[in-house]
Amino acid sequence: MSETTARLTASPVTTAPVSSAAVTAAPAGTAVAGSAPARGRRARIVLRGVQVLLALFFGLASAAPKLIAHPTAAEAFDKIGWGSAGMYTIGALELAGAVALLVPVLQSLAAAALSALMVGAFVVQLAVFDGENAATPLILMVPLVLIAWARRDHNAELVARLRRQG
Repeated sequence: MSETTARLTASPVTTAPVSSAAVTAAPAGTAVAGSAPARGRRARIVLRGVQVLLALFFGLASAAPKLIAHPTAAEAFDKIGWGSAGMYTIGALELAGAVALLVPVLQSLAAAALSALMVGAFVVQLAVFDGENAATPLILMVPLVLIAWARRDHNAELVARLRRQG
């Protein structure tokens, strides 16, 4: 068996075909930069970064103005006809979703709930504000749906925890 073949068979991480130059450059037992485990790790890091950015957006830029009754938020909710009760309720839901996006067992559920909230925001933008900012909820829904799908395995863990408590 050649040295290249020996390294390929000894490496438990390498599963895809790899050039002999890449194998000889990497120590035995390590993943090659373009391998599936390395790509998966990078994807998880990027997804977590997107979750943090969305949590910051929903917590600071979206929920905070509603919860402190900023004049622009109050005016918008008065135009909708929901008044301050609706404003505080939506602000609290957004803040709860922002926090839950950062909790591993809740992140998929939070992303799905925030997506549903964005569907409502889209409808309100079209119906009340003549579509002025209708693209914003749609743009936010794309990463939220991706997070809900990618982190869906945490839903089983959440259900198991709830059953243990009940």
